[in-house]
Amino acid sequence: MENKKTPIHINNAPAPVGSYSQAIKTKDTLYISGQIPLNPFTGELILSDIETQTKQVLENIKALLEASDLTMNDLVKCSIFLTDINNFSKVDAIYSSYFNSVYPARETVQVSALPKGVDVEISGVAIL
Repeated sequence: MENKKTPIHINNAPAPVGSYSQAIKTKDTLYISGQIPLNPFTGELILSDIETQTKQVLENIKALLEASDLTMNDLVKCSIFLTDINNFSKVDAIYSSYFNSVYPARETVQVSALPKGVDVEISGVAIL
């Protein structure tokens, strides 16, 4: 029987900090786990301003997409988690710069805390 899901593990995105895969590929969909602002090359956690954190998160997502021969424009759904909803416009400005005019469906919610004390986490779903 064929495996219906394939875990994605690449070195240019952060290694999981828990019991999950960086991403899971199915026949026609790529599910990207929540990414935090962790530099995969240095292991450094980016805790500076929200813009820098958001850029690192999106670069991590971009690397996972590229590993499956996809681009940011193949994302159809994203979830953004913020510890301070007042950062919405700053995060949205960086986020929107990664796409053409057709943005993925999305929700943005405020949460009380995120792993490792970061301010933003983003997950996504892409169509292969």
